Amino acid sequence: MKYSQERKEAVLRKMMPPHNRSISQLAKEEGISDPTLYNWRNEARRKGILLPDSDASPEGWTARDKFAAVIETAALNEEQTAEYCRRKGIYPEQLKLWRGACEAANDWDKQAGIKLNLEQKTNRKRIKHLEKELQRKEKALAEAAALLVLQKKVQAI
Repeated sequence: MKYSQERKEAVLRKMMPPHNRSISQLAKEEGISDPTLYNWRNEARRKGILLPDSDASPEGWTARDKFAAVIETAALNEEQTAEYCRRKGIYPEQLKLWRGACEAANDWDKQAGIKLNLEQKTNRKRIKHLEKELQRKEKALAEAAALLVLQKKVQAI
């Protein structure tokens, strides 16, 4: 069944904040199948429209939606950000947390490098220690072998 663009947009608006209706609710209310609604939501997301998952809270948003919200609000002042948050049904504090998570996500390679360097340093120390211990044991083994040889010679005389 073909639906008009206006009906699609109206249903999609019901998925957005502040309504945040789940797809199963909308399917029952509108008489549209779940797969059709999932397709509409995925198509809208590909176009860049923020649509949270079925969870009504902002924590139900995908990482992509959270990142898009951070980008959309990056150039806004405090008043505009508050208005944006009211429209989307989120708190400015959540937006700040998401921004911090995005910033930390871009710093992962530096942190991974530091951790890797630390691991390499400890591994080098451990290898050096094990090599010294092996050398000491080899000397002790050679000494014991020499004593056995001398002991056999003494017995032979």
